[in-house]
Amino acid sequence: MKECIQVFTTVEKSEDAERIASAVVHARVAACAQIVGPIRSIYWWKAKVEEAGEWLCVMKTRKDLFSALEKEIKKVHPYDVPEIIALPIIAGAKSYLEWIQEETKK
Repeated sequence: MKECIQVFTTVEKSEDAERIASAVVHARVAACAQIVGPIRSIYWWKAKVEEAGEWLCVMKTRKDLFSALEKEIKKVHPYDVPEIIALPIIAGAKSYLEWIQEETKK
């Protein structure tokens, strides 16, 4: 079984999160995408601290598809420097991990 990961990105509007989630699932580079929010983000941008309401997309995929997933996200992401980070799934229900494998076949 190939290694699975969770990929995170944030956007300002729920519509943007929905557009990203739909794009990556339809392209089959993610088995699913969950949208969480609104959340509050505090971060450095252009030499000052900013605060913003955002929406978080959490996507499940295979590690070998990260580059393809990143490319799909960037096609529709509105930010100049989008957060696109991946964390390994170190353990999970076998049936769920198998489902990720099946739904991301390319």
